[in-house]
Amino acid sequence: MAEVLSFTFNPFQENTYIVYDDTKNCVIFDPGCYTSEERQHLKEQILSLSLNPVRLINTHCHIDHVFGNAFVQREYGLDLEIHEGELPVLEAVPMVGQMYGIPIPDPSPAPARFIEAGELIEFGNTTLKAIFTPGHSPASLSFFCEADRFLIAGDVLFEGSIGRTDLPGGDFDTLIRSIKEQLLPLGDDVIVYPGHGGATSIQAERLTNPFLNPR
Repeated sequence: MAEVLSFTFNPFQENTYIVYDDTKNCVIFDPGCYTSEERQHLKEQILSLSLNPVRLINTHCHIDHVFGNAFVQREYGLDLEIHEGELPVLEAVPMVGQMYGIPIPDPSPAPARFIEAGELIEFGNTTLKAIFTPGHSPASLSFFCEADRFLIAGDVLFEGSIGRTDLPGGDFDTLIRSIKEQLLPLGDDVIVYPGHGGATSIQAERLTNPFLNPR
């Protein structure tokens, strides 16, 4: 059975996730660790559980989700994996950092490979399916574990909200379509781990999310 370990990092309060199982192999999603203390905390938690990181994946490449990419690559020898459509977003991170007044002392490496929609991410005894969910960003991916009924959702769907769509490459109608056509059909019992805030469920958002149930 897969487990999900979460961390909240950086000034944007971004959620970094580690998914692991009883083999101790794990995937690191969206390492947002910005400070040396945050990087050390991530490292210590991996060490305390005797985990073996085997893949580094960004759901999307906004600045708050990529701060720790270089650290994870160096520390664990992992190549970055993203959807190809997120490459311009990743390349714009230094400029975005200047706009926010946030230095980028450790720039993200370039991706070594691109993840396709529908691709299976397999490690240990765990399989996650990459689901194409654009709208918040041009080519965001969500990752669904069918066996254990959870979703690493990036900034697509939040508890009581959705990802913002006013950033470059964002589009409200596209995001709502991604949620309704790609995420809601996964099943009410699916736990959603979003890029910010607490975990929720497909059922809770289907029934109560004001963006999905306009009055």
